[in-house]
Amino acid sequence: LAQAIFGSRFGPRGALPISPRPVRLVAMAPKKKAAAKAAAGEAEEAGEKPEGGAKKATKAAKAVKKSVTRKVKKVRTNVHFFRPKTKITPKNPKYPKKSTVGRERMDKYRIIQCPVTTESAMKKIEEINTLVFLVDIRATKLNIKEAVKQLYDVKCAKVNTLIRPDGRKKAYVHL
Repeated sequence: LAQAIFGSRFGPRGALPISPRPVRLVAMAPKKKAAAKAAAGEAEEAGEKPEGGAKKATKAAKAVKKSVTRKVKKVRTNVHFFRPKTKITPKNPKYPKKSTVGRERMDKYRIIQCPVTTESAMKKIEEINTLVFLVDIRATKLNIKEAVKQLYDVKCAKVNTLIRPDGRKKAYVHL
């Protein structure tokens, strides 16, 4: 019988070792959960509210009474996936990025660099009433027109521009 229960670890004949001292069974200390259950049972008898696992049980009972909602999988009708739009908070700077207001870099002295004083330019001034200037490469015709008006107090009718082979811009200002 011992060999059937315990296997053949107790010798070839399967005899159990007999101890000369009788074995005494001792009750173990109660576990924490068992102690909490006992305390909850006493609390219920006293008419107090249930704590711990009893709260979970009442919550589960309420959930069972309600209708069960199943998670519905979203049906995708498009092959492209777009990231969901998240909250974009507006910028709230603690200090200004620039301490001073930026000044206009293209002023009238920067636009008109110098007049051209070659013979052909002088001929244009005398015959067809046209001034010739070297101007900034980024200056537009309107900028040139305004700069001439501010510097020389003359109203110009038309401005023609060209970029010379050396990379500088030349302006013909018709008065």
